Amino acid sequence: MINRIAIVKPHPFPMILKYTDIRSYILTGVFVLLNVAVPWVFHQFHLAGPTFLPMHIFVFVAGLLFGWRAGLIVGFLTPLASYTVSGMPVLPILPQIVVELSVYGLVAGMLREKFNLQMVWALLGAMIAGRLALCLGVLAIYLTIGNVYSPLGLEANPLFVAWSVIKQGWPGIVIQLALIPAVIWLVGRLTAKTSRSR
Repeated sequence: MINRIAIVKPHPFPMILKYTDIRSYILTGVFVLLNVAVPWVFHQFHLAGPTFLPMHIFVFVAGLLFGWRAGLIVGFLTPLASYTVSGMPVLPILPQIVVELSVYGLVAGMLREKFNLQMVWALLGAMIAGRLALCLGVLAIYLTIGNVYSPLGLEANPLFVAWSVIKQGWPGIVIQLALIPAVIWLVGRLTAKTSRSR
């Protein structure tokens, strides 16, 4: 019963990127570029990034589609590239965002690639792991410098910071749970159709 609910049958994805050819690097670059461009578009329309979490989307997709290596690399590079290009996320929260997004990509890929979990369960597991990593990152910063920065300002309580990030981002979480499995299902269908036509 649990196997039927949680474990996926053989599927074309994840299509594991092992970084032995140039295509792996190109795909990773495309995902990082998308992850920088989409938040920039959100900011142009004055849509709050911490509410809709656009930077998370392609990190999850990279991990779920192409395995843990791609997820980890896209999650690590995205906030650094975004900060370099646009100054966002702001420097005080950049380290915690790097940790959070890296864990999202890593865990999404591991749960899908190594444990063959269904898409939704892998996504939920990655969301939980990333937020736990965020809590630990915030706590480490707090223990090191005595206060931490959240989207709501400078705070002294790391638990409040972690909670405020989750509370503010719930619309983005709902969008991710609805959108990401649908996108990956569609990519799987298109890939299978292309393979059959060949």
